[in-house]
Amino acid sequence: MGLSVDLNADMGESFGAWNLGDDSALLGIVTSANVACGFHAGDPDVMLKTMKVAVDNNVGIGAHPGFDDLRGFGRYRMQVPLPSLANQVRYQVGAAQAMARAAGGEVRHLKLHGALANMCSENQDMARACYEAALSVAPEIIIMVLAATAQQRAVEELGATFVGEIFADRAYNDDATLVDRSKPGAVIHDAAIAGPRIAEMVKAGAIITESGKHIETQIDTICLHGDTPEAVEIARSVRSALEGDGIEVKTFRT
Repeated sequence: MGLSVDLNADMGESFGAWNLGDDSALLGIVTSANVACGFHAGDPDVMLKTMKVAVDNNVGIGAHPGFDDLRGFGRYRMQVPLPSLANQVRYQVGAAQAMARAAGGEVRHLKLHGALANMCSENQDMARACYEAALSVAPEIIIMVLAATAQQRAVEELGATFVGEIFADRAYNDDATLVDRSKPGAVIHDAAIAGPRIAEMVKAGAIITESGKHIETQIDTICLHGDTPEAVEIARSVRSALEGDGIEVKTFRT
């Protein structure tokens, strides 16, 4: 059997009169969509519109909860007591479920956003609290984890269904965490680099870090960010590079 991989993108990040990203174009390229749930971005109108387009394109729908941080787009590290954080995750997953059903679909997966995701990639207890909260609302939900981090260890400890994710446009540290966005080279903006780089990782079955270290891991899905000017160009480059190397692009199965 040949290699296959899912392509996911964060979307539904517009808010009221403010538009962010080209969701319609991305939904013609990706196979899974992580839809903002209103805390770090998005609103009910944006959620429903985005999910309807996802359903029309046969793209899997995911809940994408983040910190309650519209001003910082969920990228400020926040210290929230774990019981309160768990309730914030439950609240956002519930909103995503309601809107997905109204759009004629269902929420398949969960993926944490921004600083919340980064902190959970370092803190297994925090990750477990978020995942237990999601599972308490949606017991069958598939959890998308940053591969080879504390997120993966937490979901394995819970015995929950998960898929391993790597990023098309982010550099990696040697512990499989993402290089901080404040550092040079943390975000990859060149589509000509992003596509072949990801195809190499999928074929190797490993994250390749900035130092060249190979971290063997389960790679089921690749994240394509939707909030950068070159997002659609990078998405097309990644899909083209994968298919050019004989790697099938399709919605993940578990």
